[in-house]
Amino acid sequence: MDLKQHRKRCEARLRGLTLLVPFDVRSFCRSLAAQRGRPLLLHPLASQAGPCGLWVAGPTADYIFYEEETSPLHQDHIILHEASHLLCGHHPAPVSETEFSGLLFPNLAPKTVKAVLARAGYSLEDEREAELLASLILERAGAGRPANGPGVDSETEGILRRLEASLETGTNG
Repeated sequence: MDLKQHRKRCEARLRGLTLLVPFDVRSFCRSLAAQRGRPLLLHPLASQAGPCGLWVAGPTADYIFYEEETSPLHQDHIILHEASHLLCGHHPAPVSETEFSGLLFPNLAPKTVKAVLARAGYSLEDEREAELLASLILERAGAGRPANGPGVDSETEGILRRLEASLETGTNG
């Protein structure tokens, strides 16, 4: 599927979402959990594998793990990326019972975290779709284009520039 088709599908999904003003990612996730009738629990973790996230479907709840050592805006984007996998109907990363239990404990060995987060559980197409939907949600919520002010650090500003450039490339190609 090309980027134009991805964008059309993501924009259609976006039209079906209710985004409260002011937008808050955690409130959005609570609303999504209520709609699905299944808890969606957010867990920060220091992955030591770089800023990334993971969606795991547990037996009774969904879990989103996100990098705690990055900016708040980047954390929100990571959470929305993982929630977008769920919204798009992608399958969660396969995680064994031992690995799942380990993710829930704060004193987890860094090599275990790296092993779980480094999994290539999604196709490139799924990753593009989740990334685009997360970006569109932030854009529509007004959080994707913050003014250069005290709340936006240079790392976040660089991330936003790259996201914007990738969206522009997707609509022109």
